[in-house]
Amino acid sequence: MQLSKKAGNMSPSITLAITAKANELKSQGVDVVSFGAGEPDFNTPENIIQAAIKAMHDGKTKYTPAGGILELKQTICEKFKNDNDLEYKPSQITISTGGKQCLANAFMAILNPEDEVLIPVPYWVSYPELVKLADGIPVFVETSKENNYKYTISDLEKATTDKTKAILINSPNNPTGTIYHEEELLEIANFAKEHNLLIISDEIYEKLIYDGEKHTSIAALNEDAYERTIVINGVSKTYAMTGWRLGYVAASEKITKLMTSIQSHMTSNVNTIAQYAAIEALNGPIEDLNNMIKEFENRRNFMIYKLEKLNEISIIKPSGAFYIMVNISAYLNTTFREQVINNSVDFAKVLLEEEKVAVIPGMGFGLDDYIRLSYATSMDIIETGIDRISIFLSKIK
Repeated sequence: MQLSKKAGNMSPSITLAITAKANELKSQGVDVVSFGAGEPDFNTPENIIQAAIKAMHDGKTKYTPAGGILELKQTICEKFKNDNDLEYKPSQITISTGGKQCLANAFMAILNPEDEVLIPVPYWVSYPELVKLADGIPVFVETSKENNYKYTISDLEKATTDKTKAILINSPNNPTGTIYHEEELLEIANFAKEHNLLIISDEIYEKLIYDGEKHTSIAALNEDAYERTIVINGVSKTYAMTGWRLGYVAASEKITKLMTSIQSHMTSNVNTIAQYAAIEALNGPIEDLNNMIKEFENRRNFMIYKLEKLNEISIIKPSGAFYIMVNISAYLNTTFREQVINNSVDFAKVLLEEEKVAVIPGMGFGLDDYIRLSYATSMDIIETGIDRISIFLSKIK
């Protein structure tokens, strides 16, 4: 019996695989330093936890409408207005089980077989797989180090065909931490208008920005950009709520209606208690958030300081999110104790085995000369981990 060709053609998440291996070693008592986590190491703020407890005591434990409760949709609309200068109605909001389901719903709502979606290299590992699940074709747009691995119009022109349906933007970016500025976004918006393309803007890291930089949503630039943009966001990264699984998406009513219909058959509503917790997250005090951002910036600076001391290593300095991409090309095509290190996957595997440090191979992001390190961990762990990487590099060369 032949099972699903579509499922068989999907690539498993390298991020989750490395993290799972590191956790397995930790469970065996091995002292593993993990730089793989794509989540804050802070606990969810207490006011949010208490809001969830209150919701349960108040009997908020039943099904809700598939697309989410009205009160949360209204809160999200206020958030968009206050933070992004965007005016949405509750009918334009769908609440889903994390940003991944938002993206999956969006691709299923807009794509027909063989429609193409432009994705910049490097990219978050799930983007191409979610496009393929929706019968679309991911088209990888090569970007340059000189442009901080962001789209240029020339890059987009080369990749666009008569089958192109949408452009995907992720700012701040995972894995590079780069940010698109307003003038860059305006060029992309004008390009989308010229070619009649939809824009999918993943803004999940919008609050995690450093060096006084500012987040701009492409949907806020003008009326045309507003109409053709699907904005993806959520509470996971900003409020240390990764396990609560709640994301949200804003789009035209036509697209939102399709996404809600799809979700009604796939999962129905997001966890009800998490929805009430999210209201508190978006409406509550921001002291915990500000402290977390400040700590991430300190960690970023410390990790950069440590990495820049390593031999034959260069980095992509991030302006947002909580990752640093490290160029390891000088250490590829080498042999370590009869193990050949041809690519970033080999490098990550041997590093974990030899020095018990978990990193994410750049191959999963389309940038095989790099590894990704997360600084969503303590200063002590960062120092220990980079020191171990330094030892490992000295053993290779």
